[in-house]
Amino acid sequence: MRNNTRTNSLIKWCIIVGDFIMLNVLLVLVLYSRFNFFSGSDEEKRVFMLICNVAMVISESRFSTVIHERLVGVDSILKRVSMLVLIQVLVAYILLRAMQFDARVGIPLLITGVLMLAVFLPMRYLERWLLKLMRLKGFNTRTITLVGSCEELRKLHDKLKQDPTLGYKVISYYGSLDYLPQTGGLDDFVRLLNAPDQLVLGDELYMCIPRSERSIIKDTESLCDRKMVKFYYVPLQEEAINLQPVMLDDLELFTTYISPLEDPMNRAVKRLFDLVASSFCLVLTALLFPFIALIIKLQSPGPIFFRQRRTGLDGHEFWMYKFRSMHVNADADRLQATEDDPRKYPFGNFMRKTNIDELPQFWNVFRGDMSIVGPRPHMLAHTEQYSLLIDKYMVRHFVKPGVTGWAQVTGFRGETKELWQMEGRVERDIWYIQHWSIWLDIRIIWKTFTTIFIHDENAY
Repeated sequence: MRNNTRTNSLIKWCIIVGDFIMLNVLLVLVLYSRFNFFSGSDEEKRVFMLICNVAMVISESRFSTVIHERLVGVDSILKRVSMLVLIQVLVAYILLRAMQFDARVGIPLLITGVLMLAVFLPMRYLERWLLKLMRLKGFNTRTITLVGSCEELRKLHDKLKQDPTLGYKVISYYGSLDYLPQTGGLDDFVRLLNAPDQLVLGDELYMCIPRSERSIIKDTESLCDRKMVKFYYVPLQEEAINLQPVMLDDLELFTTYISPLEDPMNRAVKRLFDLVASSFCLVLTALLFPFIALIIKLQSPGPIFFRQRRTGLDGHEFWMYKFRSMHVNADADRLQATEDDPRKYPFGNFMRKTNIDELPQFWNVFRGDMSIVGPRPHMLAHTEQYSLLIDKYMVRHFVKPGVTGWAQVTGFRGETKELWQMEGRVERDIWYIQHWSIWLDIRIIWKTFTTIFIHDENAY
């Protein structure tokens, strides 16, 4: 564990040093560019660079890299890089103004910040990829011990192994699952608790046994404390309670679902983001509208826009708008589009594959019917159908529906031919509701944007 911790620390400091090197490369480009972003003297340029480096020290102390950590998502990396750049620029500006710096610093700092964001994000994902390769080679790994014979332990093992960037390696297993090579049985583990030197222990121990075996659990906890092994208890499915704690004044209660969007401040941030983004996209749509409208009219008689009642926030209905991608037909309110749907015309098919048909929905976002990111709104017939088949289906309406969503960028876009596909979509919609952050929204928007250039086989 200690060697592993030292390696993580070394990785972190190597990345921080790389950040400072790249910062100074960018500063040289900005300060000595032929575009004259900075009009000060050579002495003022040196002071400017010094202050920017001091600001970077302050920013790194709070928002340094986390890619060396095991359980870190893409949105966490995006958030920390964005905050690192923002704090660096703000602190540098405050320090330079406090010094009554004569040269104008706003524009060069802004350009430096934009360049840092454009360079640091790819750097982080490249560094994460290199770390993945390193862990695949067996370096910077964390060894684990598994104890128990329950199916939940099998699922945990698969989850830890499926992502090599986590760097986990099972070195011992005490139980009776055929799927895992055994170091010994559960009885052997219990017997050796009194002779711990004979146990094969990793950096972390995961135990999955019934809670009724309290004495074994407590003895294992004590052993892990003495041996400096991180202990985790994996609850059995039948023992797990899918309730979340909430406080009513000083009284603790439990509820089924908690969403960060229950916080008024988070809702305000999301709404502000929606207004800014939808306004920009509506301007873009206005520029493209004459060309899109002309091609639609040439290829398919009928209206330019397709309007349909959909289920929105709290189950309320609203009119959703799209560019019409199919010929006018009587089945629009009950049948999903299929891959070779004869109702589609050529340009409509292209619009669906590239998401262009969704652009008018930014009007729904601007009005407040929808959000940029959220569970996709379904037609009323499907809401009625699936609410009877899937217990948690209506939970997805606790937040506003979105132009795009977590389910759509994780493989559950398009036609739902079988029930399990809709169940998977609902599961991901609920996950999004419970884990919302503005950084997760940005991540989903980026993944959606890439589908314009990388075709999604489910988009039709």
